[in-house]
Amino acid sequence: MRFSLLDRSRTRTGHPEAAALQHTVERAVAADRLGYHRFWVAEHHGVPGIASGAPAVLLAAVGARTATIRLGSGGVMLPNHQPLVVAEQFLVLAGLHPGRVDLGVGRSLGFTPPVRRALRRTDGEPDAFAHDVAELRAYLEREAEVTARPVAEGPVPLFVLATGRGADVAAGLGLPLVLGGPVLDRPELGDVLAGYRRGFRPHRGSRPHVTVSLDVLVADTDDEARERALPEVWAMVRSRRTGVFGALEPVAEIRGGGWDDLDARRVEQGLAAVTAGRPATVRRRLEQLAERTGADELLASGATYDRAALASSDAALAALLA
Repeated sequence: MRFSLLDRSRTRTGHPEAAALQHTVERAVAADRLGYHRFWVAEHHGVPGIASGAPAVLLAAVGARTATIRLGSGGVMLPNHQPLVVAEQFLVLAGLHPGRVDLGVGRSLGFTPPVRRALRRTDGEPDAFAHDVAELRAYLEREAEVTARPVAEGPVPLFVLATGRGADVAAGLGLPLVLGGPVLDRPELGDVLAGYRRGFRPHRGSRPHVTVSLDVLVADTDDEARERALPEVWAMVRSRRTGVFGALEPVAEIRGGGWDDLDARRVEQGLAAVTAGRPATVRRRLEQLAERTGADELLASGATYDRAALASSDAALAALLA
């Protein structure tokens, strides 16, 4: 199994929002040194807690500071873009960083109605995701009516991000599947993966490939790892009350703020969903996940306020998986 990182450019209280982008680049430099296979970045719009709304731009900066690690998107939200423009952006990246660029695409329309309106998306539009993915691949493979430039010397691998339903799109187009979110803990997970593998239609010799994406944090003890996971979990808990997914906060401030019973229950549920613990704990959980899914790759997406603690977690995970 190969191991990669997904960084969402999380903002942090007490830091300018743009600092999150530099933090992402610095994390990528460390991931390159630690031997991770890929480093992917995200696309989110109008979210106070996430600074990355333009994966291709951010990946250009990451590529300029790294040497061998693959660069990718987890992912470009294809309904927000014209397939030709996405192809051109990633072909430019491939020209700048040959043999290192991946393109992961998803179908999210934005978190809130104002964001969807700003993106010119409306509820009830027909779902054109499968058609758009096929069109995008045609541009990347020079099979479309228009030639996307610059023409790449090698292929730009295309991945489909899904929380369940997109697995059928990946299977029908013969593309790798990146699966994450609540579906990983649901009873239907086995059926989703079996359906993907059973329905897979090879394209140019492709074979089924499953990447599982989940939050992973490693520390010396299970309790310490849970504390590292708390800022991300707390941001999600707060968002359920306020409708705003905000910046990461220090653990001490979160613990000192006081929770009601509902918040406490939601925090515990959130922490239970994170693969957080000492190395032996994390190894056991990842082995169990690999056995349940037959995954080919792990995409770890953990985040915390303390950047030194996050760097320590990335190093411990790399050592654990070496």
